[in-house]
Amino acid sequence: MGGELADARLWAGELKALHERFVHRFSRSEPRESALAYMRGLIAPLERKNGWTLAEEAGHGGPDRIHRLLNRIDWDADEVLADVRDYVMEHLGDPDAVLIVDDTGFLKKGVRSAGVQRQYSGTAGRTENSQIGVFLAYAGGRGRTLIDRRLYLPTSWTEDRERCRAAGIEDTVAFETKVVMAKAMVRRAITGRIPLRWVTADAAYGFSKGWRTELEQADVFHVMATTRHDTVVTRWAIDHPVHDLFPGLPRQKWKRRSCGMGAHGPRVYDWARVEVRPWHREDRRHWVIARRSVRRPEEISYYIAYCPAETTLDELIRIAGSRWAVEECFQTAKQECGLDDYQVRRYDGWHRHMTLAMATHACLTVLRARELQTGKAETDPPSSYPSPSLKSDA
Repeated sequence: MGGELADARLWAGELKALHERFVHRFSRSEPRESALAYMRGLIAPLERKNGWTLAEEAGHGGPDRIHRLLNRIDWDADEVLADVRDYVMEHLGDPDAVLIVDDTGFLKKGVRSAGVQRQYSGTAGRTENSQIGVFLAYAGGRGRTLIDRRLYLPTSWTEDRERCRAAGIEDTVAFETKVVMAKAMVRRAITGRIPLRWVTADAAYGFSKGWRTELEQADVFHVMATTRHDTVVTRWAIDHPVHDLFPGLPRQKWKRRSCGMGAHGPRVYDWARVEVRPWHREDRRHWVIARRSVRRPEEISYYIAYCPAETTLDELIRIAGSRWAVEECFQTAKQECGLDDYQVRRYDGWHRHMTLAMATHACLTVLRARELQTGKAETDPPSSYPSPSLKSDA
C-alpha cells in the first residue's frame, strides 16, 4: 500500500509540475484548478471518463466546472499545447527523433458534434458515424508522445456555415484536406526548432508529391509510404511507376529484415531499394523502397525516401517501421489518458479535450522514460490515488 501511495504522489506531483507550465494561460483560478483536476481524472483508473465521473473524481458536486472548462471559459488550447511541447522537448528531445503523421477516428452518435459524419474510420476499420483527428507524434530514443492535433472538417460541414456556427466553428475556418493539416503541423514543428531528423507517414499522406517536395526543399529527411501507382524520375523515364522498378531485381538485392516489434512479435519482411533521381546533389540520395510480405510475396508496399548519401537500407527500414509508434501513442492515450473519452460537441471543446489528454500522455511518457533511466520497474499509472486533497486544488 505504501508503494502505491508513493506512486500516486509521484504521478500527482509530475502532473502538477506540467500544469504549472501553462497556468498563466488561464485568467482565473477556477479554470486553472479545473484543468489540473481534469488531467488527474483522465489518468485515474475510472471505467468511464465523462463530465460526471471526472467531476466526482475531482471532488466537485457536479459536472458544471468541467463543462465550463471545455466549452465556455476563454482560453487558447494552442498556447497550452505549445507549453506542453516545450515540456516534451525538455525531457524527450532527440536530434535523431522521427515525426510521424497519422489520423484516428472517434465513433460518435448524432449529427451535431463538430466534424461528425459517416466516414471511413481506421479505428473501426469501416465507414462509421465518426470524427477524424489528424495528429503528429514525436518519437525519440527516450519515448514517444503526441505533440499536435487538428479536427478534420468534411465539406458537408464547411459548406454549411449555419451548422458550423452552431458547433462553434468560426466562419474563417475553411475546408482543409488531411494532407494540408499534416503539412501545417510538420511545418510548425520545423519552424519551432523542435529537434528531429526524420518525417514519416502512411500512403494517405506520403503519396503527396507536393509535400515531399516541400520537405526536400527544407532539407528534412523523410521516408514516406506511397502507392504502387506513384511515379518517380529515373534514368529511363520522367514518370516511372514505382511498382515497375522491382520485377527482375536480383534476389541478392532483397534483404530479410524486421522493422520493429508488432503485436505478434517482430515484423519481418523482405526489403529492397532502387535509387531514383540520380542527378541530384552529391551528399543526398533518393530511394524507392519495396517491402514484400514473406508469406505472400505478391503483397508489396512502397516508400519514397530522401536522405543523406551514406544512409543504409537498415536505417531506412528502421524509419519506415517507426510509423507504428503513433499507433502505440493512440492506444496508450485512449486506454490510459482518456483521449477518446469526451462529451463535447463544439470545435474548441474537442481541441481543448485533446490538448489536456495529450498533456496527460506526455506526463505519462516522461515518467516512464525517467523510470527506465533509473531502472524502476513501475510503468503504469497507480491503481489507487491519494485523498481528494491531493487530486485537486479545487
